[in-house]
Amino acid sequence: MDIVFIRHMRVETLIGVHAWEKNSKQQIVIDLEMAADIARAAANDRIEDALDYEAVHRRLRQFVEASRFDLLETLADRCAAIVRNEFGVSWLRLRIDKLDVLNDVRGVGVVIERGERD
Repeated sequence: MDIVFIRHMRVETLIGVHAWEKNSKQQIVIDLEMAADIARAAANDRIEDALDYEAVHRRLRQFVEASRFDLLETLADRCAAIVRNEFGVSWLRLRIDKLDVLNDVRGVGVVIERGERD
C-alpha cells in the first residue's frame, strides 16, 4: 500500500461546546494519510492517474471553513467521509489538533482511521 499525505494543514473554523467557541473561529491542524496505488501515476507521470492531494486539500478546506460542529469527533468523521466518498480512498488516517485550548497543552484532538488497509 502506498500513502499520499497532507501534513499540518491549518484551517480556521467554528468548533467547540463552550459559548465563546460558538462565535469565535479557532485554528485547527489536520494531518491526513490516504491509501493510494501510485504505480500507474508513477509510470505515466500524469496527474489524472494520481490521487490529487491539491484537490483533496481544496475540498477539505472549503468544508471545514464553512462547518460548525461541537465536537472534533464529528468534524473528523465528516472529513473522512468526504475523502473516502468523493476521492475513492479505501483507507485513511486523519488527525485533527485543536490548538491553544488548554493553557499548558500545545493541542488536543482526535485520530481516526476509516476503511481497510490493503
